[in-house]
Amino acid sequence: MSSSSAKQPQVITCKEAAVAWGAGQALVMEQVEVSPPQPMEIRVKVVATSLCRSDLTAWESQTIFPRIFGHEASGIVESVGPGVIEFSEGDHVLTVFTGECSMCRQCVSGKSNICQVLGLERRGLMHSDQKTRFFIKGKPVYHYCAVSSFSEYIVVHSGCAVKVNNDVPLEKICLLSCGLAAGLGAAWNVADISKGSTVVIFGLGTVGLSVAQGAKLRGASRVIGVDTNPEKVEKGLSNLKFLVNNVFYFGSTAKAFGITEFINPNDCNEPIQQVIKRVTDGGADYSFECIGDTGMITTALQSCCDGWGVTVTLGVPKVKPEVTAHYGILLMGRTLKGSLFGGWRPKSDLPSLVDMYIEKKIQIDEYITHNLTFEDINKAFDLMREGKCLRCVIHMPK
Repeated sequence: MSSSSAKQPQVITCKEAAVAWGAGQALVMEQVEVSPPQPMEIRVKVVATSLCRSDLTAWESQTIFPRIFGHEASGIVESVGPGVIEFSEGDHVLTVFTGECSMCRQCVSGKSNICQVLGLERRGLMHSDQKTRFFIKGKPVYHYCAVSSFSEYIVVHSGCAVKVNNDVPLEKICLLSCGLAAGLGAAWNVADISKGSTVVIFGLGTVGLSVAQGAKLRGASRVIGVDTNPEKVEKGLSNLKFLVNNVFYFGSTAKAFGITEFINPNDCNEPIQQVIKRVTDGGADYSFECIGDTGMITTALQSCCDGWGVTVTLGVPKVKPEVTAHYGILLMGRTLKGSLFGGWRPKSDLPSLVDMYIEKKIQIDEYITHNLTFEDINKAFDLMREGKCLRCVIHMPK
């Protein structure tokens, strides 16, 4: 890697970046040139990055290539571009896939985290000039969510980074830059789960189990997990007690994520929504779709009770993005809500989540099922595709 000037950053060459050359093709370690940060941007040396389900979905289904995936990351600021006053070289940061400009209508409203300037980027380019910062032999390599953390060095907009204390373990808190925060926020900010309520969660990956943790901390009395992978019982739950009507029930010391009951739809002789309505006396107070299957959104709605049932959808669908539901479901008082990043405003709100982790008020470590070297990144994709992990944390070369 060539050196860069502290006063005027230069192009640097990463010896290793995991480049995807086509949908579903194994990532290839390539030498990549990384441009200097442009106005209001920072260049970051990635320390740790974890694989999120949306990385896998995009890798399998999208058409923008060559591309560097990854967006759930933490690192250290290597250089800053013109106009950046919030960050300095050596600062520790979390990257975020949706930013906060603090000036647009959405940001100043205090009602939303959907920034009009630094929202979800879908074209593989930077927000500011619609160009890339990665090149291989002079040819552009596209970004993912304007982060692309599967590279030793990355460039992000300063509004898409959050400063954290230098003594916070970067290899742990990288999970807060997407999945874990998304689940907690869906429970707290979007659904606003009430004490004593009944919650059903479709999909027990990191996001679903983060919803469970949020529900538990809000005092939900029952948290029903729904998943077709029986291994989720062992990963997310403990103290199996008894089985009644295809529902596993657990004791008061169930695994700390908060799941109290588990249902595998494949073991049921009736539609899962009917099972849930039967065992909850008419439906759950809250349901969460964490799979990325729009068909399950209707199922989640049907699993809620009349009058006040709330369904929150968090998953990113790979196919069929349209949602269909009979109007009568909504006419009877149910509510459907979408959730992007759990409603958190990243720069305003993420520091408080980091503080909660340091104070042991929320769990992060327990979601990390694998720690892998950067060279093993394809193994992380295999583990997630096979449903054998929650979060794989990938440790970058030092």
